[in-house]
Amino acid sequence: MIKASDFGDDFKWGVATAAAQIEGSAVEYGRGPSIWDTFSARSGKIKKGHKLDVACDFYHQYKEDIALVKFLGFKVFRFSISWSRILPNGKGEVNQQGITFYHNVIDECLLNGITPYITIYHWDLPQALENEGGWTSFSINSAFNAFVSICATAYGDKVKNWIVINEPFGFTSLGYMLGIHAPGKTGLNNFFSAALHTALAQAEGGKILRSEVSNANIGTTYSCSEIIPYTQSDNDVLAAKRVDCLMNRLFVEPAQGLGFPTANWDVLEKFQIEYGTWRLNDRMKFDFDFIGLQNYFPLTVKYNAFIPVIQAWEVKAKSRKKPHTAMGWEISAVSFHNIIKQFGTYPNIKNIIITENGAAYHDKIVEGKIDDQERIAYFELYLAALLEAKNEGLNITGYMAWTLLDNFEWAEGFTTRFGLVYTDFKTQKRTIKNSGYWWKEFLKT
Repeated sequence: MIKASDFGDDFKWGVATAAAQIEGSAVEYGRGPSIWDTFSARSGKIKKGHKLDVACDFYHQYKEDIALVKFLGFKVFRFSISWSRILPNGKGEVNQQGITFYHNVIDECLLNGITPYITIYHWDLPQALENEGGWTSFSINSAFNAFVSICATAYGDKVKNWIVINEPFGFTSLGYMLGIHAPGKTGLNNFFSAALHTALAQAEGGKILRSEVSNANIGTTYSCSEIIPYTQSDNDVLAAKRVDCLMNRLFVEPAQGLGFPTANWDVLEKFQIEYGTWRLNDRMKFDFDFIGLQNYFPLTVKYNAFIPVIQAWEVKAKSRKKPHTAMGWEISAVSFHNIIKQFGTYPNIKNIIITENGAAYHDKIVEGKIDDQERIAYFELYLAALLEAKNEGLNITGYMAWTLLDNFEWAEGFTTRFGLVYTDFKTQKRTIKNSGYWWKEFLKT
């Protein structure tokens, strides 16, 4: 059985959250609407019509929730800043109530001996900026840079650990190409415009933090999955390479100064030519102190000529009789290990932190307890794979479990539970799951 001490005394153990998913108070204390407020108000977009108006009520219960972080034994608390709580219109006048709220959260962390890691952008774009085109508009970069500067100035004396953008491929593909996340836009033109501006934002945001926060430790996070061809046929192998370009390489390589990956996919080559992205390579480059990786599943794909552009189709874990979570996501610690190694091959990545990893299951309270043994087995499996990768020489310096509380899980609403702590969304009562108690004991070892 592995122990926390196997990872070394300096290894950072934490839990991760996001503002839109836990805060609530969506229309209070000067906060302006975000794209997720608008999106959740549209019929049929969120399961069961759930909204994030109250979520986990973290806005009012942050002291109790940070006390839970401490009780479980974690030393790092990752949270994000709601852009529209700081700038209700996305730019212009600053909401001082929002500034004060995050000061209170930071101070509570420090009081409890917990290191705050702040994510500047975790998907909740102010609706006022979306009305101007959102991430498809070139003006988004100046607005984002101003937001970063405000955060750096307000909190930089207290907070030294920063994450610029959470999962750029996630929100640009789901929100601007497939339309199943906010703001619900579709099409390749929207996606490529959003991708370009996001690649610029991650680098420029990092540069602002570097200049305005002394001794800053700056990273950004990428969702990642090992992409596995269903067969070794040429068509399936090439399909897997195209998916890998999008899911794993599209944002990390510009940050490395390599530009967008074009060698394995002519569509990206055309994108580079039409958008002139090669002219922006220097602007998209930034020397991050760490890279955050967020892995939940591998993806097995096969060639499908009827799928537009990407010509690839996922072969679901269930159809292949593979173990999977309640989300249908395949459980594979081997793939977790492999994708970390893939990112570890980039020469300019100084160190890696797993900034999200976890599993959703159908948790139920029985006699006041939640015995989520499947989640415990998941963590045991994945942490063993992480230790193996670390022992192979990869500079992995931290791990953050997703997530502290059952929360508003984007398009899944409140139907999907990832938390170490069970949230009763009617009463806001918190109940620590057995997986939370497992972490408490593990972190003592």
